[in-house]
Amino acid sequence: MNNTIIETDFNFPGQKNVYHGKVREVYNIDDKRLVMIATDRISAFDIVLPRGIPYKGQVLNQLAAKFMEATSDIVPNWITDVPDPVVAIGYLCEPFKVEMVIRGYLSGHAWREYRDGKRTICGVSMPDGMKENDRFPEPILTPTTKADKGHDEDISREEILAQNLVNESDYIKLENYTRALFQRGTEIADEKDLILVDTKYEFGVYEGSIYLIDEIHTPDSSRYFHKEGYQERQDRGESQKQLSKEFVREWLMENGFQGTDDFVNSVSERYIELYEYLAGETFSRSDVSEVMNRVEKNINQCLEGQPA
Repeated sequence: MNNTIIETDFNFPGQKNVYHGKVREVYNIDDKRLVMIATDRISAFDIVLPRGIPYKGQVLNQLAAKFMEATSDIVPNWITDVPDPVVAIGYLCEPFKVEMVIRGYLSGHAWREYRDGKRTICGVSMPDGMKENDRFPEPILTPTTKADKGHDEDISREEILAQNLVNESDYIKLENYTRALFQRGTEIADEKDLILVDTKYEFGVYEGSIYLIDEIHTPDSSRYFHKEGYQERQDRGESQKQLSKEFVREWLMENGFQGTDDFVNSVSERYIELYEYLAGETFSRSDVSEVMNRVEKNINQCLEGQPA
């Protein structure tokens, strides 16, 4: 499929600038609002692959919007409108310079640190005697610095406060929001026979209040296991059945970082599978025959209908 969104270059009324991230295009409108377009790009190991994944942007945008709405009673979020399947529009928040990572299980980066003999991560102790993908007694917070390019770096609570990246009062709020959001995400996943393994949240400030920004609980920002058979696989020392972007990394390592047609289509189907698991509804593929014209038209109509 050729009608994927790889890059955008729109010029909207009041546009101040545009930021091209690894996956999203973010347009600043009058220093008041953001237009965020979820492209079909996919990144792995901090490298953006050259081919787009059909419907990936739609999956991410619609899932994020659903989870933002499902957690709005915990913390307000930046989204005010979703005028297109791949677009969210909302408040322009000043982001905190840390990402709040929370882990319920010993997986991914935390496992690699543990496997190498470390028993603390971001200043948090991890118990001895754990196996990969074991559940922590309690979820642990492992924040990172927020890098525009390259790798985010682990950082402890003490270092965040010492470097004044976030003041203590706000940081306590971020910790509390993170734990509450993870608990809600865990409950929603459990209803769908999934386990929310780990995830990250980003926050910002708008008119003096803390808002949840970016995306939450999507396959790009979170790791999920299938709940059925989880304990049996752990007991046998087997790999867990995942719904996350980890399979992309594994496939690329095994195949010399070459994305074939079959690979691109399989990734698309995996993203759609996760959407249907989490949303509890059939994924409706949007009409992508004139996708760029559709996106531009829907954004302009939404911006014209909002007060300046």
